[in-house]
Amino acid sequence: MEYENLILKKEEGVATIRLNRPKSFNSFNFDLGSDLEKSLEDCGKDPAVKAVILTGEGKAFCAGGDIAYFKKYFDSDPSEPFRQIIKKLNIAIITIRRMPKPVIAAVNGAAGGAGFSLAAACDLRICAASAIFRQAYTSIGMVGDGGWTLFIPLLIGFGRAMELMLLDQVIDARQALEWGLVNRVVDDAMLESTANEIALKLSRGPAKAFAIAKENLNHAMMGLLERQLELERAAMVKAAGTSDYIEGVNAFLEKRAARFTGK
Repeated sequence: MEYENLILKKEEGVATIRLNRPKSFNSFNFDLGSDLEKSLEDCGKDPAVKAVILTGEGKAFCAGGDIAYFKKYFDSDPSEPFRQIIKKLNIAIITIRRMPKPVIAAVNGAAGGAGFSLAAACDLRICAASAIFRQAYTSIGMVGDGGWTLFIPLLIGFGRAMELMLLDQVIDARQALEWGLVNRVVDDAMLESTANEIALKLSRGPAKAFAIAKENLNHAMMGLLERQLELERAAMVKAAGTSDYIEGVNAFLEKRAARFTGK
């Protein structure tokens, strides 16, 4: 199957899904979400695929939601794009977790917002030395989605997750490794080969045991994840009805500091 917003390659038991909207830093919109959903389902069903790599084309892994697209709804219903897009994001997150195969995030650049969540949902995270992470939601008057509010506290602890959510600082690759957010950091030039090497090793491993082990780990949190995804979706829709959200998006697009009023 051909995709408009990503590239899917299968070779030697490894499927590589490359998000392919480089001009917008692979920002997440409805069409990309639809392609990602279909490609993940394809990989899950294909018996020849034993491991999956998720990465981005160009300078970013996935910079988050397509903010320019969100603004188009300001004159009608600012919450509407979230009703559409988050459904696709949530399906992708659940599919990654339920897939009985290891999924590796090869974080090649900026991972923000929904991109941060996608990376966190994967089983392993291999990070380029130049990669950065930012939750990004609160700086435009929004809240976390895609399981961010579950995965990140599980990975780095509640206190650090609150720090990221409230202060919205940028985390570089070194700090991401120190905090336990990523499993390994490599030179930029080595990211693709390292991810492929790990994926090939996994593809030749005990596939049934991997599937059972992943299922067991999922068992402890899948109920929580499904509830959290729905809670986050409702929260995003609610936050999209605030004046601070409108101001946050306008400030981002105008490249200025936001002037929030708490309304």
